[in-house]
Amino acid sequence: MEGTVAFDRAAVERLLSGTEDQSLLRFLTCGSVDDGKSTLIGRLLHDSKRLFEDQLLTLERDSRKWGTTGGDIDFALLVDGLEAEREQGITIDVAYRFFATDRRKFIVADTPGHEQYTRNMATGASTADLAVLLVDSRQGILTQTRRHAYIVSLLGIRHVVLAVNKIDLVDYSEARFDEIVAAFEELTAELGFATKVAIPLSARFGDNVIAPSPNLSWYRGPALLDYLETIDVTADEAGKPFRFPVQWVSRPNHDFRGYAGTVAGGSIAVGDEIAVAASGQKAKVARLVTMDGDLPDASVHQAVTITLDREVDASRGDILVAADGRPQVSDQIAAHIIWMSDEALLPGRPYLLKTATRTVGATVSELKHRVDVQSFQPLAAKTLNLNDIGVANLSLAEPIAFDPYDDNRTTGSFILIDRFSNATAAAGMFRFGLRRATNIHRQALTVDKSARADAKGQKPAILWFTGLSGAGKSTVANLVEEKLHLMGCHTYLLDGDNIRHGLNRDLGFTDADRVENIRRVGEVAKLFVDAGTIVLVSFISPFRSERAMARELVGEGEFIEVFVDVPLAVAESRDPKGLYKKAREGGIKNFTGIDSPYEPPTAPDIHLDAAAEAPDALAERVLAYLVSRGYAGSHRR
Repeated sequence: MEGTVAFDRAAVERLLSGTEDQSLLRFLTCGSVDDGKSTLIGRLLHDSKRLFEDQLLTLERDSRKWGTTGGDIDFALLVDGLEAEREQGITIDVAYRFFATDRRKFIVADTPGHEQYTRNMATGASTADLAVLLVDSRQGILTQTRRHAYIVSLLGIRHVVLAVNKIDLVDYSEARFDEIVAAFEELTAELGFATKVAIPLSARFGDNVIAPSPNLSWYRGPALLDYLETIDVTADEAGKPFRFPVQWVSRPNHDFRGYAGTVAGGSIAVGDEIAVAASGQKAKVARLVTMDGDLPDASVHQAVTITLDREVDASRGDILVAADGRPQVSDQIAAHIIWMSDEALLPGRPYLLKTATRTVGATVSELKHRVDVQSFQPLAAKTLNLNDIGVANLSLAEPIAFDPYDDNRTTGSFILIDRFSNATAAAGMFRFGLRRATNIHRQALTVDKSARADAKGQKPAILWFTGLSGAGKSTVANLVEEKLHLMGCHTYLLDGDNIRHGLNRDLGFTDADRVENIRRVGEVAKLFVDAGTIVLVSFISPFRSERAMARELVGEGEFIEVFVDVPLAVAESRDPKGLYKKAREGGIKNFTGIDSPYEPPTAPDIHLDAAAEAPDALAERVLAYLVSRGYAGSHRR
């Protein structure tokens, strides 16, 4: 057919076979917006002769439609594949491209420069060996340049190229190049890079991209591609302790049990002794199984199925490790965090933490500080906002095996996941386990919750009353406790205002303080349940996530959410303490329903229409619920 490019299978096979024994370099381009990252990658692909004829034809056509370079080819369009990217002339998503030269294979990640897409840049950096950090010769070092340099260092990339781009727009000035290099040296002095090379170039016109440019006769260093082809980024991964996160347990029949996954650190051979990281159970490797047959040994990045000479208790989420080189195991860990959510980090709020193949519940127990991306100095902070970087202590629902990120990027990294939206809220790097987690152990008690509840003749539970200020929560909760007391039940009422006079007197009404307010009350309520008591909790508790956290502190059936529901207008008309009036006048900040949100329960255990019924009738409804389900006996009335 006219215009169709013939497919030469033999040529493609020769190209692929010629790269089988070549080393692979994973690198990313990063920097501030419009520094030319996509153009540079496009130029590399074009000038290294790795584009097919139909790709060139498409690029020429798209350049006429979307291009920003006049009549010239716009090389950025090779990687700016989203329509929104082409319309705006920016990179939004991370674009990965594979190409190869006669000397090396490459996987390159083109990452966004805009601050709001910093999370995408961090994603691209997480698997890279080297970073090409672009700077516009006219602009020099910008805030986003500093941010990206810090993230690159934080994510364990030890090799960086400073690509001083658009050098043609400053008349190929050596003085301007030297000025930018000096600023970059000052910027990165304490970031721990193993190698730093500065290269002046013009991605648009190809100066110093593939070969030395006559326009830069004063520059004596390598062209970019030559440097990428020759730099040695291999770390001593084989010498590190063996790490193998189990992805799944293979049981095709009764005679075979294998642990499938990818080697994340070190190496393993048949006959080596391994251990299950969390439990310490040991065994020897019997076989290393692959689709192409058994192997005598396997090293980092190889996918294998390991069989052992004896049964051990291991499943998905466990890590098989060298018996003489076990990782840390803890449920309290210090970590760096890159915040990726539009909703701010709130210490105490429950998240899910996913690392390697393991997922556990987690909270940020303490935010130590936020990092100033201008000076890299710590700043006091109570929360992290989108793209902020901080250092925090994590509290996990159960101990996990992990390595410091500097030791192993697989077992040392994690993400935090929002429990309700399932969106990634943060990326993080483990630093070390907190010592206090290893020398504090639970004390076994002879008298347990069941014994205490049986002695009282009741089922313990938390009755959690939630609703707007003025809804009538405290009134109804007080009436319910009176009725339970008359029945001979053992109760206690935790009221929000009363608790803030004592236990929580140090907390304000910011979102972060509200989360901590509920975390503390949830822990106290849990103790009352353990004592066999029916505890009534009357708190606005505006956030669903914190109410869910309180529910998860106790057992099934021990948390009863009571939604005392009134429209805002009704609650405001009651205003028994004059708080709404003060909030409307600006006298009270962060007041629920006015300038702070209330998230109503989606499926409360008891839903009370406090605008339609009197408090005593509402209390009787709660009591009937408790009696019908055996929390309190009707014979006591």
